Amino acid sequence: MLPGQTVHVARGDYPGGLKLTHSGTADAPITFLAGEDTPGNFDFEAVLNPTGTSEPAVSVSGARHLVLNGFSIVGSTKQAVVIENSSDVTLLRGLIGNAQGPVVQVTGDSSKVTVGRYRFLNGPGPTVQIDPGVRGAVVTSNYFHNDATSILATDAPGTVVVANTIRSECHQGIVLAGASPGSTVENNEVEAADLDSYTGQAKPCPADATDTGITVSPGSTAGTKVDYNVVSPLSGGPAYNWAGTAYTTQAGFTSATGQGTHDFVADPAVPYNGRPVSPVIDSADENAPGMLPVDGGGLPPVDYPFVANTGTGSGFRDRGSNEFREFGSLYTPLAPRRLLDTRTDIGGHPGAVGAGGNVHLKLPAELKGAKAVTMNVTVTDPTSAGYLTVHPDGADTTGISNLNWTPGTTIANLVTVPVTDDTVWFHVGGTAGDPGSVQLVADLQGYYGEHGTAFTSAGPARVLDTRDGGGAALQPGQVLDLPIAGIKGVPANATAVTLNMTATQSAAAGYLTVFPHGTQRPTASNLNWAPGQTIANLVTVPVTDGKVSIYAGSGQGGVHVVADVAGYYSPDSFGTYRAVTPRRLADTRQDGSEYPIRKAAKVAAGGTLDLVVGNRPQLGDPRRPGAAILNVTVTNPSAPGFLTVYPYGTDRPLASNLNWVTGQTIPNQVIVPIKNGKISLYNGGGGDADFVVDVLGYQTW
Repeated sequence: MLPGQTVHVARGDYPGGLKLTHSGTADAPITFLAGEDTPGNFDFEAVLNPTGTSEPAVSVSGARHLVLNGFSIVGSTKQAVVIENSSDVTLLRGLIGNAQGPVVQVTGDSSKVTVGRYRFLNGPGPTVQIDPGVRGAVVTSNYFHNDATSILATDAPGTVVVANTIRSECHQGIVLAGASPGSTVENNEVEAADLDSYTGQAKPCPADATDTGITVSPGSTAGTKVDYNVVSPLSGGPAYNWAGTAYTTQAGFTSATGQGTHDFVADPAVPYNGRPVSPVIDSADENAPGMLPVDGGGLPPVDYPFVANTGTGSGFRDRGSNEFREFGSLYTPLAPRRLLDTRTDIGGHPGAVGAGGNVHLKLPAELKGAKAVTMNVTVTDPTSAGYLTVHPDGADTTGISNLNWTPGTTIANLVTVPVTDDTVWFHVGGTAGDPGSVQLVADLQGYYGEHGTAFTSAGPARVLDTRDGGGAALQPGQVLDLPIAGIKGVPANATAVTLNMTATQSAAAGYLTVFPHGTQRPTASNLNWAPGQTIANLVTVPVTDGKVSIYAGSGQGGVHVVADVAGYYSPDSFGTYRAVTPRRLADTRQDGSEYPIRKAAKVAAGGTLDLVVGNRPQLGDPRRPGAAILNVTVTNPSAPGFLTVYPYGTDRPLASNLNWVTGQTIPNQVIVPIKNGKISLYNGGGGDADFVVDVLGYQTW
């Protein structure tokens, strides 16, 4: 092997070990690369499991300028890695499990050895041990979960311990022992408590446990910096031991030593049910020595939009080994704007679309980079029955639909769809060989991206019913200004509101437009109805002056309007949107797939269908789902009725999401809070009906 060469190691299990003695140069190191070091690649592609030998799995002796990237070691009953008498050696990316301590040992006349981006899951013995005489070792961006001291440096001056996440199970977290002056301990997240193996809940350690978070010996204090760490107090032991004195609080430690000015002694865990306020988020010292450009998973830092940036440099690096990225996109509501109308040249696709046809819609330049868009999609003038699927480019959405229709009907539905390459697709489905066609209209309502406003699910709760108290119907050409701020949980500073709008008891065909109060009414519609029809659609509309406006456009005769709030956007919200490729959650016409298995059967009149939405990774379920965005279709109803979708285990509200007549197939988009991982669907009809539920995304915190 020559300086500058890269040795590519194929994926697989290797029963032997590695013994390395070759050297590169400072400008041309020798690299051993297993797999591809790509962002978010957690595959451990080269796994070493040596048997029948007392030698460590990886031995580096007398080598310089060497990089080992992507090697995992599992099932070893001996040390995993020994690096001795070597310099400028980097051990990067992988998993080491069940090896004996010291798991990684840097020893002899070694210097500038880096151990980074590893996951250590081990038993007794120090995990990373830096022996006397070693200089300038760096331990960075690793995750430790072990029943032993995680990092021990003894008589090792200039040691750098940064950006590690430590779970040491009632043992010491980080120890600078002997004479290890001039060292750096920054940006670490240390939890020394006893962690429940099932729930992960932290419990206090026994009184005789060695559960100190950070220890610096008397001989190691000179020139050493301890700062920007988060040390948990939940073990019950000291957070620090500095020169032989224990400290349980950051204030006491800083006052006595001048260290830890930006430290926190606090629980580092991110809450699961509320705004993430963990002190690890957007608060690290990006300028600390040994910091890598990516986190432990190889992913770049991200700016969490709801926490002030208090770190150095960019200000939004997180402490610990991995960036908190359990959040999605923010919403920007827009006044309705027509993007597609096949009856005209708007959107560049004039002419009706036949069964099996596709429309490729390029979004406007100002939406470049959008993660998802929300559109009110209308089909009109269909000559035969069919369905429409709106989907991102390249997605397999077989069996998924957003709209269903019969000949001659005009029907709309709100659609939230992920964006790929600044485009979305419309697919018209129908009977094979059917010569029928349909016109498509799409009105932009808003988009999700890096900037915007967060969401809070609310209700469902009724905020308007023009029938109440014998009220008058909305007349053709009339505008109703609806106060919404301060109503049914919607705050005064709401910037937009999501409403389920229902038109009922109409005297003639017409349409409804919901738009920001005080603005010019757009040439777009949210609802279309036939005489006497009851029909609903979901609407998200900006709020101005605490109000939204509702316009009835119909030829003659009035219409009653019902509005149920489903949620709102505000500066104090913290729900973000996770778009997923549409996936089927349930279809009562088929046997279910979740235990206990529900056999195919209609939902009886007055019956409730409870569905598990949380903990369904096959549906793209995030770790912290707060609400689900669904497309719900009712089909084969034996009598007229309505559907109410609401959080599981709560009282069914006075609200509806869908209305139907006998034999009708009709969809609507629904936003519903998730409770205990479930949602409930109530059949408010006089007969049974089938429900089809597709997941479009999640609001998550």
